[in-house]
Amino acid sequence: MRFWIFVLFLLIAGGSAQAEAETAVWQPAAGQVQMPVWPGAAPDAPPMPGPERVSSDPKLLVAGRPIVEVANVAVPTVTVYAPKTRNTGAAVVVFPGGGFQILAMDLEGSEVCDWLTSRGITCILLKYRVPSPPYDWRCDCRRHDLEVPLPALEDAQRAVRLARFHAQDWHFDPRKVGVLGFSAGGYLVAEVSTRFAQPSYAARDAADRESSRPDFAIAVYPGHLAAKDGTLNPNVPVSAETPPTFLVQAENDSTDGVRQSLVYYAALKAAGVPAELHLYAQGGHAFGLRPTALPITRWPELVESWLRTTGILGG
Repeated sequence: MRFWIFVLFLLIAGGSAQAEAETAVWQPAAGQVQMPVWPGAAPDAPPMPGPERVSSDPKLLVAGRPIVEVANVAVPTVTVYAPKTRNTGAAVVVFPGGGFQILAMDLEGSEVCDWLTSRGITCILLKYRVPSPPYDWRCDCRRHDLEVPLPALEDAQRAVRLARFHAQDWHFDPRKVGVLGFSAGGYLVAEVSTRFAQPSYAARDAADRESSRPDFAIAVYPGHLAAKDGTLNPNVPVSAETPPTFLVQAENDSTDGVRQSLVYYAALKAAGVPAELHLYAQGGHAFGLRPTALPITRWPELVESWLRTTGILGG
């Protein structure tokens, strides 16, 4: 979380350290299907500090490359990436991280879709609303770490419902819709995995008759799951209905800390939810899928094996 707040500070204070290039609104590469999340205005719309902005700071590198950062998202979208190989019938809705302040749209978004589609999985990339209250870079945001970022949660639940509603058009099985998120996006994974019985917004159309419960969930260095006393965030009501979950974390993550995944895993096991947790000694935070010399860089292979053992990908 602190890493992404630092990123936001640099974006605002930019000056000569500001991005090489800046555009107004994030758009996917040509050939991808993109649609708005909401018909009309989004519910509970927070005020934005400015227009949507896409930037990349050459001084902030992950695995030697900068990050595409999207700020001030008022109009959320989903972008559909079709499988590049044999279609497995599975789909994953991806939630990029960014401390609910910005979105790491390539590192934890489009690059994830490149991997998923290369494995025959439809990827649905969510550009959710940020900054999303109660997270505010102008305050001491640590006091908000356990609260629910309502606009982001609304967008996430709606994205899962849209995936099921359009499953036939987008060519996947509506019974094999999962979610994958990083950092703050990992918190959204836990939120949609545990709050699907609690409507966060009033239904708008036929898509909202679909379930927002994922069939499986993958959280990578998630945040906001553990209280200071080591207990589970009470806003993440784990139950026996929480979907099977895969967790990956580095023990030297100084941003959100390893206890986030440990506490969530313990709650899943106590509720009888099938769960798999992988801890690595090194890796830090916000490593995404970019290859490095560290063993943690091979976590996507473990996800693929897990999806096969759970029956999502078959043999």
